[in-house]
Amino acid sequence: MVQSQWPYWLPLRADLRNISPYGAPQIDDVVALNTNENPFSLPTEVVEAMTARLGTVIADLNRYPDRDAVNLRKKLAHYITQSTGVEVTDENIWAANGSNEILQTLFLACGGADHLALGFTPSYSVHPLIAQITKTPWFAGSRDEDFGIDIPKAKKLIRDKSPHLVFVTTPNNPSGTSTSIADLKELAEASGSVGALLIVDEAYAEFSEELSALTLLADFPHVVVVRTMSKAFAFAGARTGYLVAKPAVINAALVARLPYHLSSLTQAAAETALEFTPAMQAEIEVLVTERERVAQALVEVGFRVVPSAANFLLFAGFKGEPSAVWQAFLDRGILIRDIGLRGFLRVSIGTPSENDQFIAALREIAE
Repeated sequence: MVQSQWPYWLPLRADLRNISPYGAPQIDDVVALNTNENPFSLPTEVVEAMTARLGTVIADLNRYPDRDAVNLRKKLAHYITQSTGVEVTDENIWAANGSNEILQTLFLACGGADHLALGFTPSYSVHPLIAQITKTPWFAGSRDEDFGIDIPKAKKLIRDKSPHLVFVTTPNNPSGTSTSIADLKELAEASGSVGALLIVDEAYAEFSEELSALTLLADFPHVVVVRTMSKAFAFAGARTGYLVAKPAVINAALVARLPYHLSSLTQAAAETALEFTPAMQAEIEVLVTERERVAQALVEVGFRVVPSAANFLLFAGFKGEPSAVWQAFLDRGILIRDIGLRGFLRVSIGTPSENDQFIAALREIAE
């Protein structure tokens, strides 16, 4: 809805009137490869266990959920410790309704009109959107042509702008590129020198071989790692995200969060999923292998593919406008993502069968 369409009686803030709601097209009866979902359904054993667990929770829905989701945070802490080798406890974890609520809560707690936030674009478009919604000034630093971050340039920008919040997405969305742990360490040093939190958005970390920013927590108390169960856990519909940080950051999130924000059903489902971590993450290797197969197919027909450490690929080099190529795929029953980045489109990695259909459409379009 554009500014002129808002009714006169709605006291909407002036700075929000020209913003479009975030979202991707939702179209029935297509192969949906546009939102970076994990394409594999939950294993039967997990569905059965979750159904049984939720049955016991439903009887008590007249009661509020555990306000601080302590049991879920303990299970997330165990998962992080086991999967990364970084020992954390529930005091280092805070969970919410997807990583987007985590990000919004950080902005509410540590942003605001007199607290600058800084990121390196193109990157996750929700960061500047939440900044605007929370009235936090946003400065967009740039990435290189290969979508990497020029670290000396970035460190100088941090020193010059003296932000309160610095955002780095790795693997980056929409490019899939990773920022090395050595580079993250330099950014952590620069951020600490100006009193800023370094918020590392690791939504796709489990698909990457790069060391996690979690390994920096011991030496840099101002590093905050944001993660989600949506991707590697195939749990997007449950909306469960979390952050890992020093207890002071957790306490700040608790100040800004809404009361009882994480439902009993969500907590129970997420706890059960974590109890079945190997089964829930069984297809990560398949998705990585399929990512390389789809990338090779794109290269074979003459497209440029950005090296990716996530479960999607950004590609370019086609004739015509991205919107026309996007439509050509849709005409063949394949929904991919036009992210508004000139000359590029993004495709999520699907099941082997879905990827076969994408590759077949790709070869038709490239002829």
